[in-house]
Order: sequence, then structure tokens, then C-alpha cells
Amino acid sequence: MNRTRSQPDALLGCMDSLADATRLRLLRLLERHELGVVELCDVLQMPQSTVSRHLKVLADQKWTTSRRQGTTNLYRMNLDTLDESARKFWLLAREETQDWPTISQDQLRLSRRLSQKQSQAESFFAGAAGQWDKLRTELYGQLFPHAAIAALLPRHWVVADLGCGTGAITAELAPYVKQVIGVDQSAAMLKAARKRTAELPQVDLRRGELSQLPIHDQTCDGVILSLVLTYVPDPLLVLREAARILKPAGCVVVVDLLRHDREDFRHQMEQYWPGFSEQELADLLTSAGLNDPVIRPLPPEPEARGPALLLASTAGRKV
Repeated sequence: MNRTRSQPDALLGCMDSLADATRLRLLRLLERHELGVVELCDVLQMPQSTVSRHLKVLADQKWTTSRRQGTTNLYRMNLDTLDESARKFWLLAREETQDWPTISQDQLRLSRRLSQKQSQAESFFAGAAGQWDKLRTELYGQLFPHAAIAALLPRHWVVADLGCGTGAITAELAPYVKQVIGVDQSAAMLKAARKRTAELPQVDLRRGELSQLPIHDQTCDGVILSLVLTYVPDPLLVLREAARILKPAGCVVVVDLLRHDREDFRHQMEQYWPGFSEQELADLLTSAGLNDPVIRPLPPEPEARGPALLLASTAGRKV
């Protein structure tokens, strides 16, 4: 019985809500845009008291929702949250008002208003362009671009972080892929990596030599070697191992030192190699059976004291 009584009540409520030209105009605007009272007054060319009164009716009938932004309430109609009767009535009302000249006028004034907001944003960025990088870092930090880039990785990928060290890259990648296999020969490094990744179930840390990886053939979709090749006696052997564990369409990424003549630095860091030229690294990658290496120097960061770096990536391996 209660349901029977509620059906005509809902029907009459829908009819009452839509039986007003101003409320129809408001809903046409709020279906696609989230707008404040001042903006709605400008578009409808009505006083605030009138617009607020009609908004209250629509809110009471659950046609609109609102949220606070600073000192302003922003209103929106969400078709998905309407009950079935309201949705049917609205779809009919929208179709019947499609050719209403008043709606066209409202859309033109709304377009002007939105263009003004866009211009304000453009003016802000025009003024901030010179200091934007500094401002962005101060406001939001430095890590979010790395998270955005990592999120581009396919979620089903298995990635090997070879020479994972203390697990910094392993931990950064883990939330975005199916699994990260970290390999390092140093027990001390792996202990630190385990502590860092203890709450990341996607991480599998293994102790082993990079020239004899404890990973099966064609296991990985991606392989990363970050600041690794300068520390190994035979970079080609390590890259061949990387190619072995890589699936045919996988990708190898190498970050390492650009060839330099700072012998004091090399001895201080106990590195075998003084970095690699672009051609040297390309030859190593292709000799290891990896396809189409793309290599570019990385601009040194302002506070970096070591030699400049190279970034290399490959497109699959030879089969």
C-alpha cells in the first residue's frame, strides 16, 4: 500500500518540478555543467533571489546536488542519481525543449561565461609561466610526475629491476604493475629493499648475479637497469641476460652515465666503466639482441654533482 501511494506522489512531484520554465532552463544548464548562483543569474538574467528560490525547489525534489567551494555553492544535476520516474520525465522534457529559442540564448550566454573563466585561467598561467616549475614543486612536490608516467605502464606487466639496490625504483613501480622482480647480489642492499617494500605484495626480491639471473626465460614484459652497467665487468653479458628474460615484445630501459673523464669520480664510486657514449650503448644493446635502441642524454639536474646520464629504451628483442 505504501508503494502504491508513493508512485502518484513521485509522479506529481516530477510534474510540479518541471512545470516551470525557469526550472527547466536551470536543469538544461546543470545537466552538463556545475555552476554557482552568480553564474546562473548571469546566464538566466534573473535576480539571485529568484534563482535561489528555484534551486531550492529542485534540491528538495532531488533534481540537483550541491557542494561547497570556498564561499560558493556549486550545483549540478546528475541524471544517473534520479529515480526512474524523474529520469523519464526529464528525458521527455529535454527532447521537447530542444528547439526552444530561450535555451539557445541561455547556451550562448553560458558559452560566454565559460570563455571568461578559461581566459582567467590562461591569464594566470601566462603570468606564472616563468616561475611555474618552481611554484608547482613548492605546492605539489616532485613525485607526482613520476607517478603519472608510471601509471602509463600496462597493469598486467611483470617488470624486472636488475641491480635493484635498496628498492627505490622497485617500490615506485610496484603499485602500477602486476609484479616487480628485484634482483641484487648485495645482501645489505636487499635487506634495505625488503624493509622498503614490506607492504607491497607485488614485489619479489631475489639475490643473484646479474650475469646469471635467477629468472626464467621470457618471464618479463619490462626490464630496468638503473646505474648498473658501469658497475659490472661485462655489460654485454648482463644485457644478454636481460634479453633472455624478456618477452619478445618487451622493453628494456637503461639509465647510466654518459662517458666522462672524471677518473677521480670513477675510483671514488668504484665503477668499472667511465660511462658510455650514445653509440657505445647502442652497440651493446643491439649486440645483446635487443631491437631499435633509442638513446638520449638526460639534462643534469641543478643540484646533481655527478656526471650527466643517458637514457636508453628498446623495442623488443630478436627472436
